[in-house]
Amino acid sequence: MPWGIALFLVYGLLILAGVGLALGPVVEKAILIPITFEGVVLMALLAYTIFTVTLVIQRKEAARNLSVGLLTLAVPAVPLAILNGQLIIAFVIVGIAFLLYRGLRAPAALAWLDQP
Repeated sequence: MPWGIALFLVYGLLILAGVGLALGPVVEKAILIPITFEGVVLMALLAYTIFTVTLVIQRKEAARNLSVGLLTLAVPAVPLAILNGQLIIAFVIVGIAFLLYRGLRAPAALAWLDQP
């Protein structure tokens, strides 16, 4: 397994863990309001992440573009970190995003995702 794919799987699992931790308050709100914006966004993120990670594990060609799409979650995280005064975290996010992008576009990763 290429290093870019392994790093992406760790990234995907961290997203799933974050969504799992964020679901508590959403479920508490669901008692009063059945459909909330936060709940819809988290469910969409959960579905997209699970679908993309599953395609990567199955080595499907469709995972090439979907994995880069999931990587774009780092884009809004950088300004949020900067606005909160967390410059080091912003640089870490940019570094991880750069490594993920390079790893997912490497020839070894593209060859790994070869199943139609």
